[in-house]
Amino acid sequence: MTDDGITRLLAMLDDLDADVDATIDLADEIAATGGPELLPRLETELGRAVEQRNGYARELLGGVVAGIGGTGSLPVLVRASAVDLGDDQDGLAAEIVDLVQADPKKAEGLLRPLTEDDDLAVAHRADWALRFLP
Repeated sequence: MTDDGITRLLAMLDDLDADVDATIDLADEIAATGGPELLPRLETELGRAVEQRNGYARELLGGVVAGIGGTGSLPVLVRASAVDLGDDQDGLAAEIVDLVQADPKKAEGLLRPLTEDDDLAVAHRADWALRFLP
């Protein structure tokens, strides 16, 4: 997968008439086939989705970041998840829990420092994620 796939996904996320199933399929394809070189752009776009208060984009882009970045992406995902957009975050929460349980030692090492973050929402979300350590 290349930046072209991300560009297509972003266009679909911005298009209110885009087919939801096709959008999800493309996000899943990028997550399954994308390489780590895509992470900087994806993380930037995830941040943009949060800034624009777009819970749908946050959910899908969070899944793509998790799929490509694995447990190492937990700090980015926790920070994105810490912002209350008024949505349920079921998908993003599930991604975080799966990553914590996939590599507990690495997850703990990444999450513990976040529990002391100056942003209390981030600290609380990191503490929440640590509850899923096996």
